[in-house]
Amino acid sequence: MRRVLKVVIVISFVFYLLGLVSLLFLGSRGSVWSDLSLVEYIEKSSNFVPFKTISTYVKAIFDGSMNLDIPIKNLVGNLIMFFPMGIYLPYLVKRINNVGIFSFTTIILLFVIEILQSVSRRGSFDIDDFILNMLGTLIGFGIWKLNFIQKLLKPKYQQQVKSY
Repeated sequence: MRRVLKVVIVISFVFYLLGLVSLLFLGSRGSVWSDLSLVEYIEKSSNFVPFKTISTYVKAIFDGSMNLDIPIKNLVGNLIMFFPMGIYLPYLVKRINNVGIFSFTTIILLFVIEILQSVSRRGSFDIDDFILNMLGTLIGFGIWKLNFIQKLLKPKYQQQVKSY
């Protein structure tokens, strides 16, 4: 039964990755600055100021300065987009099972994604997206670490082995 569960989880991970790639790099996310050089594009489209976009969206929620769908989709969407990664990574890669290694791995992964979005012009580098994505993965990792999830998903022989 656990082998079937692992196969189901691996297949769902592949579909999750396909969905993630589709959201992040495909579709109609082309740039309005397509005539700019790459450096100019990155300068104009990027946000390197932490909480700049987040505070703008939070303010807009409270003062109604923009359609409520926009800040909610951006804030919640970026938070939950990487939430599953917090469960998949430590389940599928045993070495990523403590918060330090998990955080380091996720930071590298998210920075690579943000840079690829900028270079491919399929999005922009936004430190606030990175912050929300990282928070989402950490929430997922926290859920992964819950005892009942561990008992449900880890094989019995791994539950019996104590780590020192």
